[in-house]
Amino acid sequence: MSIAVLGAGRVGSLIALELSRRHDVTAVDKSERSLEPLKPYVRTLVADLSSWDRLVEVVKEFDVVVDALPGSLGYRVLGACTEARRDLVDVSFMPEDALPLKDLVEGAGITVVVDAGFAPGLSNVLVGRIQSELGPLERVEVNVGGLPKEPRPPLYHAVLFSPEDLIDEYLRPARVVRGGRIVSVDPLSTIERVRILGLELERFPTDGLRTMLYTVRASEMTEYTLRWPGHLERMRILKELGFFRREHLGKTLEVILPHMTYETADVSVMEVVGSGKDGTIRYVLYDEATGGHTSMARVTGYTAALITDLLIRGEVPKGLVPPELLGPDPKAFNYIVNGLRSKGVRLERLD
Repeated sequence: MSIAVLGAGRVGSLIALELSRRHDVTAVDKSERSLEPLKPYVRTLVADLSSWDRLVEVVKEFDVVVDALPGSLGYRVLGACTEARRDLVDVSFMPEDALPLKDLVEGAGITVVVDAGFAPGLSNVLVGRIQSELGPLERVEVNVGGLPKEPRPPLYHAVLFSPEDLIDEYLRPARVVRGGRIVSVDPLSTIERVRILGLELERFPTDGLRTMLYTVRASEMTEYTLRWPGHLERMRILKELGFFRREHLGKTLEVILPHMTYETADVSVMEVVGSGKDGTIRYVLYDEATGGHTSMARVTGYTAALITDLLIRGEVPKGLVPPELLGPDPKAFNYIVNGLRSKGVRLERLD
């Protein structure tokens, strides 16, 4: 099958390189410069996919599409794949809810896996696995973060992706489950200290449960994002003083970004815990940048590539498939977990 990987940023480039080991891959991006490093390894195509007509035209040329474009384009890509009747693995983290398109995707006779990255993505797969073993859950907790290996004062964090998306995590209400009901909370209203894999960290609730809000049965469920101690209190003060208001955000970023822009390797940390009447299952993950790829690109890109393999092999059902639905399938689950481990990602189960 022919595969188009849309977007040649850090994640998209890794996905294209990894899939090219097994499949016929074309990387697509509007920037010739972004595509240049990939040319010795995969086919490349320069295309501005913000144009609907061009997007549909490109998608029709391939059997499978992997979307690693910015989230603002994710919903459009899903629509284009539905119109062109092409299978899709999406890692864009689109802000829109994809589940209402379930009937449309099924009507097109295609397979669409949404949120197929790290978190959401791998975190969902692990929660789906836990639920399949324990049944209805009393508590689900996802702790996850991409962190600079060497945090520097005064903000103790580094910008590892879009600065605007970073600030959005502190502003967007976090949807969580409390008493079996979905509620929204202010993300910086709760800052807690936690110890994971021997690391002293802080956490705050974020809006990363997404499809699991509707597919996972749990009385209590929260996703927390992890930071090094000291960062979140400073962000809360800036928010309370109004520095993150839309009219001030540009100037605020001018001041704070230099303090979060410096050379450092990154690390990825994740803990997924599910508890039910029959016990508790816990998964922990740790990864560091290596091989010229950031850790965040590794854990996101490798997960997306492995899920794409499963789709191509016919091991993902037709329709709109959230990644938590892959967890209960032992064959799919083991393929993803073992594939990550083969790349040096430390992922362990602790009961």
